[in-house]
Amino acid sequence: MPPLTAIDPAHRARFVTPTIQQMQGSLILQIAGQVRAKIAAGEPVCNLTVGDFDAKQFSIPSFLKERTDVATAGGHTAYPPPEGILELRKAVAAWYARHLDIEVGPEWVIVASGARPVMYSTARLFLEPGDGMAFAVPSWNNGYYAQLCGAKPLPIPTSAEHNFFPTPAQLEPVLRHARLFNLNSPLNPTGTAISPEALRGIAEVVLAENRRREKTGERPLMWMWDQVYWRLCYGAVRHAHPCALVPEVSPYVVTVDAISKMWAATGLRVGWAVLPPVLAERMGALIGHMGAWAPRPYQMATADLLSREDEALRFSEEFKAKLHSRLDRLHQGLSRLGVPHLVPQGAMYLSVSFAKLFGREGLEGKPMTTNEEVRRWLLEKAGLAVVPFQAFDLPEDSGWFRMSVGAVSLADLDQAFVRLGAVL
Repeated sequence: MPPLTAIDPAHRARFVTPTIQQMQGSLILQIAGQVRAKIAAGEPVCNLTVGDFDAKQFSIPSFLKERTDVATAGGHTAYPPPEGILELRKAVAAWYARHLDIEVGPEWVIVASGARPVMYSTARLFLEPGDGMAFAVPSWNNGYYAQLCGAKPLPIPTSAEHNFFPTPAQLEPVLRHARLFNLNSPLNPTGTAISPEALRGIAEVVLAENRRREKTGERPLMWMWDQVYWRLCYGAVRHAHPCALVPEVSPYVVTVDAISKMWAATGLRVGWAVLPPVLAERMGALIGHMGAWAPRPYQMATADLLSREDEALRFSEEFKAKLHSRLDRLHQGLSRLGVPHLVPQGAMYLSVSFAKLFGREGLEGKPMTTNEEVRRWLLEKAGLAVVPFQAFDLPEDSGWFRMSVGAVSLADLDQAFVRLGAVL
């Protein structure tokens, strides 16, 4: 049997579209490959790069697994409806009424295989080539989605002073040129959360811009509100939904959510969007063409768990406590070493600044001047794997990095701080 003829990588551009040729790979995945190689070589590494959960550290709810097994054994393995099974869409609507103070019917809910398909579908739903897509930086994946849609990225720089969220004053001139505005809270990569007061101000800016467009006949400004980490707020931090704060903004809001971070169920791939029914119908059709629906047994199990209030909340609190104990250990260790960072407010992340390492001798014997040089130095010298904010569309060498605790134990963190303390 003759071998198949491969394509010379140098000729790839002749085969694929210019958009795909220009598509960038994930910097996080590139770093992950380096980390795996060091672990395979037996070197001690505290892996704080993973925006996922190691099942050895964080398991899914037992009820979710049991109900998935029951649904599978019961023969519920056919295609689900492209918009999602009705039981889950009803359960999501009821869950939001109880916990977010917003009233929607199941016709507002579109289910997909995790949050990513509905995020990408939102971009495809509203963006044409050349349209503006506004998003704060640092933030996750927005630059990739803008590039894939041929949209004009409109990044909005933020600062630690404002928890890495944009202010209404920053947004007003940018949103005038945008067709889609994306905002995430609690925020990946920073682990910060927007206050209800700040969120209300942003909702009022979005509403004012759309009222202006109603008079001019321009297409509306749509807002993708990504809240996949909302059940992971800590201490006195309170999550709010823009439509509960300013109900008049609801025609322009697409809410993105999933069980992935709420219940450590990243691999089960159940997410959803909540948006006005006339738009939900179009998103359901798009999800159907993509085949990006969540498996029926997982949808059925998720509907059961959302409807079991006590079961869902008990797991949520226990899971959140385990995550927060690791984030708190990070906070304590960095504080002892005098490393600037932000106190975690939500999600599974902590923002840390290693800018003080700029000017110190790096691996090549020269003073370090970039985040990448600092990142490699930390990995090689301290076995500490972190992700620079460049992976989240922030181009500057700011010294800021993301730490994630989804794949580490408390012992892993304690050992990492011994090594970090020694090299600092």
